[in-house]
Amino acid sequence: MESLWIDTAPAIPTDPFAPGTSYDTVVIGAGLTGLVCAVLLARGGQRVAVLEARQAGAVTTGHTTAKVSLLQGSVVSAVAKHHNTGTATEYLDANRRGKDWLLQFCTDAGVSYEVRDAWTYAVTDQGASVLAEERDACRAAGLTVQSSKETGLPFPVQAALKLPGQAQFHPIEALAALAAELRRRSGVLVQGIRVTDVRHTGDRIRVVTAAGDLEADSAVLATGIPILDRGGYFAVVKPMRSYAAAFPVTGPVPEGMYLSVDQPARSLRTAEAGGGRYLLVGGNGHPVGRAAHTRDRLADISRWTRGHFAVEEAHYQWSAQDYQPAAAVPYVGELPVLGRRIYAATGFNKWGMTNGVAAALSISSRILGGPDPAGNLFKARISVPDAVTTMKDNTEVALQMISGWAGGLARSTDAAPGEGLGIVVREGGSPVAVCTINGVTTRRSAICPHLHGILSWNDAETSWDCPLHGSRFSASGELLEGPAVRDLDPA
Repeated sequence: MESLWIDTAPAIPTDPFAPGTSYDTVVIGAGLTGLVCAVLLARGGQRVAVLEARQAGAVTTGHTTAKVSLLQGSVVSAVAKHHNTGTATEYLDANRRGKDWLLQFCTDAGVSYEVRDAWTYAVTDQGASVLAEERDACRAAGLTVQSSKETGLPFPVQAALKLPGQAQFHPIEALAALAAELRRRSGVLVQGIRVTDVRHTGDRIRVVTAAGDLEADSAVLATGIPILDRGGYFAVVKPMRSYAAAFPVTGPVPEGMYLSVDQPARSLRTAEAGGGRYLLVGGNGHPVGRAAHTRDRLADISRWTRGHFAVEEAHYQWSAQDYQPAAAVPYVGELPVLGRRIYAATGFNKWGMTNGVAAALSISSRILGGPDPAGNLFKARISVPDAVTTMKDNTEVALQMISGWAGGLARSTDAAPGEGLGIVVREGGSPVAVCTINGVTTRRSAICPHLHGILSWNDAETSWDCPLHGSRFSASGELLEGPAVRDLDPA
């Protein structure tokens, strides 16, 4: 599966890796957050290196729907419930700064974007009740949203909120422009180098890779979920997988950006890329590694879309991974445990185009010695809803650990799975992940190298996914995304 953005992405060149080099800051991860942070630091006069394990935008940024919006489903009311209206106002202010910075950068760099109305809609009475709460929370926090049922959608809705003046764009085009500015300012972007550790050595920080180490005064973990366990972020964010497809348009389609509050979620926007015009439809999310027959979720999106809109069969299908924060706002700043001058950003809750830039503005300002533009928003805080959410999520993780090991040790078979299928079986007293792709059967350890959860087969993406904290591996065992930092062991 490949996203529309990655298939139509401009080339982003890589710089050679020079082990032993010293920098002011090393940024790990070349998605939107990492590259914006790197550019801001370079503008501040720093010597910056960005290290990316795969290629720029390979994970979240290259698989987003790329909506730049302050109307974010029911997020604002969730922030207000977890904290208060003041925090919801701070959250919107930070996202507004992120939105404004990103669109100004695109204007200055010649990256095209389209201004669109953002819509959140409901098709059930329960969803309408959720929208009423979101409307009130947005208005209390200073965001003037409009109520209307005239959405332009080809089906009736119970309620809808509208926010004009939002935007959509091609995210990899923005990454290419960011990378180009970074190089003009003497920064480097090295792709294909995986960071495995970041540690303090005296008064400096060592960034460890299999190809050699770098030294820096500061490091930024912009990897979706931080790769270092000592921050404990894996325990306070919930990894979620969702699906998307791009359908060639054959007739009129709505021009706005839409998101439903009912389940299964439906996200819509148009896109022009690679000489084609598409309707992008996403949704059908679930916790990573905890859904059987994930390809059925893509099939459901296709059925729903072709039943409502004038489109052809999907030309692109993909999925994305996002992280829901227990605190309802992102976690941004120095690692809370042994994290002096090591910064992280996670928990963007599917709104990384604005939250990611807001996080980069916050971190870069702190590193450069300036005031944090986000104020107190990203300071550590505990609330009763946070604690309840964290306890619930980690209870689910514990149950997944128990059931995964029990199931992995209970099954045994000598038969290879069918084409495109995978199964965890007991071999030699250990759980082994066995799958067949293109007629080749592969065996790897089914134990996630992060915290030893038992992997699940993802038949939509032919990958092994960890139901504990969201690490993912290819069918042949190569690491796709963390918090794990190495491939699967041989069986």
